[in-house]
Amino acid sequence: MSAAERLSQSEIDERVAVLKRFRELLTRQRDKFRGYLEVLDRQRADIEKGDVDALVSHVEVEQSIVGEIFAVQKVIDPLEDIYRAAYSGAEPEGLPELKTTLTELKQEVIARNEENRALLKQRMEMIRNEIKSIRNPYAKKKSVYADIPEPRNLDIKG
Repeated sequence: MSAAERLSQSEIDERVAVLKRFRELLTRQRDKFRGYLEVLDRQRADIEKGDVDALVSHVEVEQSIVGEIFAVQKVIDPLEDIYRAAYSGAEPEGLPELKTTLTELKQEVIARNEENRALLKQRMEMIRNEIKSIRNPYAKKKSVYADIPEPRNLDIKG
């Protein structure tokens, strides 16, 4: 083995550090997506129950989680480039499974989010129809103030 083929200890340490950080970030991203799925499940139940207050809180939590997911993704992207450069061709054990799980979770989040949107849209349409069907009991009655004649002369002298 030539000197060019052998890696120095500092290069090995650097690769290990990149791998650990990359794996840590992918794990964090996976956990964020799992948390998001839990929020989507609770959100669906609240849509079905019609609990508006809980729905509003779920939307706020959802926005927070999505922001965190994007923040972690911004760190993952450049780190993945460094990882690919350091491990050209070789995938360390466990990393492909983690990436696959993360991809599956992303797809599941997208699917559940679409389901919740469709359910919410359906619920909103039902509420609109209910509002349209409500009859105003005072709509055909004459106002008690309608019989008061308008003043014609106004005495401003006092």
